[in-house]
Amino acid sequence: MIKVCKFGGTSMADGITTMRVKRIIDADPARRYIVVSAPGKRYSGDIKVTDLLYETAREVKEGGHVGDAYARVAARYRAVVREMDLAFDIDALIDETAKDIERERSFDFAASRGEYLAGRIMAAVLGIPFIDARDVIKFKGEGLDEEKTYALVREALKGKPRAIVAGFYGEDERGRVKTFSRGGSDITGAVVARAVGADEYENWTDVSGFLACDPRIVPSPVGIGTLSYKELRELSYMGANVLHAEAVYPVREANIPIRILNTFRPEDAGTRIVAAEDVASGRTVTGIAGKKNFTVIFIEKTRMNEMSGFALLPLEVLKRYGLSFEHMPSGIDSLSFVIESSQLEGGVREKVLEEIRLAVQPDRMKVIEGIALLAVVGHGMKEKVGTAARLFEAIARAGVNVRLIDQASSELNIIVGVDNENYERSIKAVYEEFFVRGDAKS
Repeated sequence: MIKVCKFGGTSMADGITTMRVKRIIDADPARRYIVVSAPGKRYSGDIKVTDLLYETAREVKEGGHVGDAYARVAARYRAVVREMDLAFDIDALIDETAKDIERERSFDFAASRGEYLAGRIMAAVLGIPFIDARDVIKFKGEGLDEEKTYALVREALKGKPRAIVAGFYGEDERGRVKTFSRGGSDITGAVVARAVGADEYENWTDVSGFLACDPRIVPSPVGIGTLSYKELRELSYMGANVLHAEAVYPVREANIPIRILNTFRPEDAGTRIVAAEDVASGRTVTGIAGKKNFTVIFIEKTRMNEMSGFALLPLEVLKRYGLSFEHMPSGIDSLSFVIESSQLEGGVREKVLEEIRLAVQPDRMKVIEGIALLAVVGHGMKEKVGTAARLFEAIARAGVNVRLIDQASSELNIIVGVDNENYERSIKAVYEEFFVRGDAKS
């Protein structure tokens, strides 16, 4: 049996947690290939090493040399080695890395050194080979060169019973280090699992799997024992930040189960993520997630439905400004775009609105700001009559007005838009309906 394990930033935060990781790996011989993140926060108010490395890149850009931020990075890694009483020349590696950062003068390269240094230390702790992700993870354009990457990972690990692979980064077509988006070590782990044909991909973090909703809103929500790859992607994308949403693809295609586990409570069962046909939770709703701060651009034009290619006109405006949209609800004479408000700052909103007016000559345009989106997710919804009614009745009982509704044809999720100030109240109401009152009503 082969397991690929990824350990997140909290698992690598200091020497004590790193030794805990070693014990977890040693406890199961099937845990053969390990992906590590850069050290995260040790306590509330601490700074993640990756953030310090981005600051280091700014120092190098402005002054040509590493400065105070890199000194703090160096102190973190020296402390990790010291706390483990590890015979490892961390000073030489820190000095070499500083020179590399100054030479490369790249934000991606500087940020990648967090995982690189953590991987080198972990390899020394376990006494196993270290694989530099730059040598095996290859990008093509903005995406992963899957064919080349899988072949290189397989070749690099062939004949190695165990190995460490640095997470988060790889190399682009020009031979320069490129990183995934934040949390991208999850993707590295999934890629390694796919490449070696793993039986399971374990993702170790600081929570015991997915919860039915945000515990900062609902105290002690129920845990999710099993969910599907599709449910995972919907929940992750909408703010359930246990696993990077893009980490699903490599393992889903090979039908490799993911297990979310807690480094600090390794005895907990966690959450298992599998194909939809293997999910049998019995619940109508699997989980609830959401995000605040969206803007809705509403366009109304009579007989819009008769105009071929009408939707392309505003979409081309959004493309010119590099804007992505979350949802695009439409009616016979209306069209809306739901966009993260942060994308429209710095005068962008006014420019986009003016260009849309010129492009489509609308009868009416309206902008609604301060919208929060709730995603109610679950394969069970399509099997239960009256699920949508229960959802909207629960929100109505909480005294909240629904501003937007969107449901995909898959019937996997229902998206509800409410005012920002009603977000938490809505989450509580929906949780109460489906997880406290339960499924007996359906």
